[in-house]
Amino acid sequence: MTPSRDIGLYIHIPFCRQRCHFCAFYLEIGRAERIDAFCAALAGEIDLYRTQDLLAGRPPQSIYFGGGTPTAVPAKQLVTILELIHSAWPTNTDIEITVEAHPSTVTAEDLRILADAGFNRISFGAESMDNQDFAPIGRPGTVQDTETAVTAAQAVGFTNINLDLMYGLPSQTLTSWTKTLQSLLTLNPSHVSCYALTIEEGTKLANDIVRNLVPKPDDALQIEMESAAESILTAAGLLRYEISNYAKPGSACRHNLLYWTDQDYLGLGPSAQSYVDGVRFGNIADLTAYMGLITKHTPPIAERTVLSPAEQQRDALVFGLRLINGVPRKTVDQSLAASESRHILSQLMAQGLVESDADRLRLTPLGQRYADTVAGELF
Repeated sequence: MTPSRDIGLYIHIPFCRQRCHFCAFYLEIGRAERIDAFCAALAGEIDLYRTQDLLAGRPPQSIYFGGGTPTAVPAKQLVTILELIHSAWPTNTDIEITVEAHPSTVTAEDLRILADAGFNRISFGAESMDNQDFAPIGRPGTVQDTETAVTAAQAVGFTNINLDLMYGLPSQTLTSWTKTLQSLLTLNPSHVSCYALTIEEGTKLANDIVRNLVPKPDDALQIEMESAAESILTAAGLLRYEISNYAKPGSACRHNLLYWTDQDYLGLGPSAQSYVDGVRFGNIADLTAYMGLITKHTPPIAERTVLSPAEQQRDALVFGLRLINGVPRKTVDQSLAASESRHILSQLMAQGLVESDADRLRLTPLGQRYADTVAGELF
């Protein structure tokens, strides 16, 4: 293991109060007895990896509670999980600790409990600031819930607040999307994530599109919406640092930067993904099976891949290109040693998808729109 590599922890909370129509993540509808059983199993997984010393003495640089909806679990139980993590792996005082939240699942008291326990970054799934956008995607709650939750989070001391948005929703227009961005800015977030709606096979939204109940996303309109987001958010002082993410100076998500800068992360909970010491592994996406394996003191791993040095370098290039600033030339040279790979890069440059200077390689604005295509070519 390279001692200089940073590491973060991701905790997958596999519960929601209901499933949105676009969601394909592994989750269950939260029930008290299942939540209690999950928390007990998660404590066992934490102890398992503590005993194995998988972090090799490295203090986590970030802890990220994602899901699902982490705040479908009572705040005091989330705090207990955080305390177990601190006991297993001592952390630095400046660690970033994020919790994702649906605005309608937290009260002012919940937010106070989380802030007092050390959670210092919160990510609200706003999705839109227009109530009419919610019904077609099955998203519960209202815009007022978002406004209330953000105000309450600020009141208890959260200064690093992200708001997730989606564009290309069935009822959205360019005008309504622009209004969503402008309305969101009145809440003064430090970070905004903008994701184009994608249709995942097997979701209710995919089925509704097949049945012509809602229109499929308009690619051309999504491109216009992406451009509008960059213009409006940048003008407001939120700098685009990754294809889908904007932040005020100093507020970029440190946990996600681990993914994009070729660092390590350990995922805990059912379906969580990890990358540690050149090995990618993923937990089983079944809560009952996950709990059964933990009971046997067995890592709940469903698949495991050991990457060769060349594969690690390739991944560093592909993930790093998501950053607006791109990747160092050293990373490019290491990743594309083969003449065939260099030929592919030359083609991508000729197509106007990537550009280079003496120091770095980066996606062009066109390449940012077709980042998956670029990644596919480089893989």
